[in-house]
Amino acid sequence: MSLAFASLSPIPPLRSTTHNFNSRCTHRTFALNYASKTEEPETSRPDKRTIPVEKKVEKPGEIELEVLYDDGFGSLSVNDYFRAAKDVVRDDGGPPRWFSPVECSKPVNNAPLLLFLPGYDGVGLGLILHHKSLGKVFEIRCLHIPVKDRTSFEGLIHIVEKCIKSEHSVRPNRPIFLLGDSFGGCLALAVAARNPKVDLVLVLVNPATSFDKSPLQPLFPLLENLPSNLHVTVPYMLSFVMGDPIKMAMAGIKEDRPSPQTIEKLSNALTSMLPLLSELAEIIPRETLLWKLKLLKSAAAYTNSRLHAVKAPVLVLTSGKDNLLPSADEGDRLFSTLKNCKVRHFKDNGHTLLLEDGVNLLTVIKGAGMYRRSRRRDVIMDHLPPTKSEYNKTFIQGERWFSLATSPVYFSTLPSGEIVRGLEGVPKKGPVLLVSYHMLWGLDLSMLYKQFLDEIKVTLFGMAHPVIFSPGAESSRRQFTHYDSLYLFGGIPVSPVNMYRLLQRGSFVLLFPGGAREALHRKGEEYKLFWPKQPEFVRMAARFGATIVPYGVVGEDDLTQMVLDYDDQKKIPFVRDWVEDMNKDFQNIRSNLDGEVADQEICLPFFLPKVPGRFYYLFGKPIETKRKEVLLQDRENAMAMYSQIKLEVEGLISYLKKRREEDPYRSIAQRALFRATWGPSAQIPTFEL
Repeated sequence: MSLAFASLSPIPPLRSTTHNFNSRCTHRTFALNYASKTEEPETSRPDKRTIPVEKKVEKPGEIELEVLYDDGFGSLSVNDYFRAAKDVVRDDGGPPRWFSPVECSKPVNNAPLLLFLPGYDGVGLGLILHHKSLGKVFEIRCLHIPVKDRTSFEGLIHIVEKCIKSEHSVRPNRPIFLLGDSFGGCLALAVAARNPKVDLVLVLVNPATSFDKSPLQPLFPLLENLPSNLHVTVPYMLSFVMGDPIKMAMAGIKEDRPSPQTIEKLSNALTSMLPLLSELAEIIPRETLLWKLKLLKSAAAYTNSRLHAVKAPVLVLTSGKDNLLPSADEGDRLFSTLKNCKVRHFKDNGHTLLLEDGVNLLTVIKGAGMYRRSRRRDVIMDHLPPTKSEYNKTFIQGERWFSLATSPVYFSTLPSGEIVRGLEGVPKKGPVLLVSYHMLWGLDLSMLYKQFLDEIKVTLFGMAHPVIFSPGAESSRRQFTHYDSLYLFGGIPVSPVNMYRLLQRGSFVLLFPGGAREALHRKGEEYKLFWPKQPEFVRMAARFGATIVPYGVVGEDDLTQMVLDYDDQKKIPFVRDWVEDMNKDFQNIRSNLDGEVADQEICLPFFLPKVPGRFYYLFGKPIETKRKEVLLQDRENAMAMYSQIKLEVEGLISYLKKRREEDPYRSIAQRALFRATWGPSAQIPTFEL
């Protein structure tokens, strides 16, 4: 979605002040900003062979994002797009140019540049629902193409190239994100193919590279012969073809409202949106529509002939209900054609994905592991804290029923040894290392992350098996899944270097010494620890004076019944072959160890759900390592503490298994009755302490 050419007057550069467009668009949702900015010096990248010192030093004016900060997503609706576009069209004229949305606040330090390349409308406001959220972590510029502009596709390419080359020359170590929507996807790919040496990251939303396969191709010749007085009907038809009106109307409506209120809000939004569709006739008059159909055809042909030259990493977002383009099939093609491509598929959305409800673009970029602020993605330095909207989407909406089914109970131990309900006994300041048994499939983790966000307001960085983040887990129809949520809420590939750096930065780190052997255990091995013999995490914690908190968790046997474990699967010929094929490309990260912990062949145990019981967490007494340098020097002392921690975890698990028998609300039926009596928000009692 975009267009342009060089026959017009020169386009003002991104940081120029020569083109006063602010005075032309000054309403509440839209303005252009060419104000020059002082460049900040690039920070040199540390030598990868050493572990850098990463203690944060806050600089004057530096923006720090807090955990659960308000990203502003959901504060605008599609009606704001129509109103803003109407005002822009009225004041239109001149060549294509860049603008900065006024909704964007000052971004975080060293924020990457994001250039939005619009779709067929060309106004550059297709990102309006995401301006606030993206503006906190990106420096945003949007391309505006006037309605009467007739710049060719090559001309648009030159405009974007001029901008990225200028930016790259000033900050060569800062990545430039090209966000292309529909037609803009063609433009982004063409620019990337012609500029392989510029550090680009491409995010393509239903790219129009499949325009020649559009199911509407037979109708396009009819549009050329349609009488001018009937053109006003075309925008109405296109609006229903391109997007889901319900999802577009739902954008900006909070889903945590009671159903009657939600229905009323939706009805009002639809009623107010439908009259605004007539504005599309002004945004895309007949002559402009016919021009852009020709432009789309040439753009798709130009781009498809150069896909082989695209070296930049690409994230493609496809819609399953795109009636304008076969976007899902195009995602399949691009995934297999491009060298470094990820796809996220939204099966229930239409072509106008960025204007529809339920799609937070920042969340998708973060979850796909695409956000970075330097030449290489650093999983720790480039991690952004989870936002309030991500928390609500994941835990209040997504995990709501799981939370109700398991009704988790949390206990902690005070320094005096007293056990209390809640996380009062857990340190509130890092570095903290949480150590425990790895429950089957990590079923307990989402509730654990939620509680730490609720009570302590910290991100829990979980050391996860690298297979979760491997390229082999990608596919051309992959939807936003639990694994993407791991990136959002602190999942980090387990490695000594990553753990070292996190503790060095004073983070809260979650470690399961038993790893995949515990998470994918066999029948009868519930709550059995498979820990290595080396006490390395104790020595690393002592190096930074971290507080070690052992904890126990039970409840998996009240939730699942194992049917086929690893041993069973190895006895079934075709299943055994499947397991062996699955593990060919997976690295055994503990092959250098002895014992069962080294047996980490990945398999997926089959289990059946039970009538849910309850999850119980108990955090033991914190173990201080500060000023205990002897742990670094004396391996026997470190081994003694390691054994103590292991015994503590086993003791905590045994305590919970015994005490849960005394819980009158262990049964889901009793908990449902309690909620029916006292309300859904009432805290459900448990056994007496």
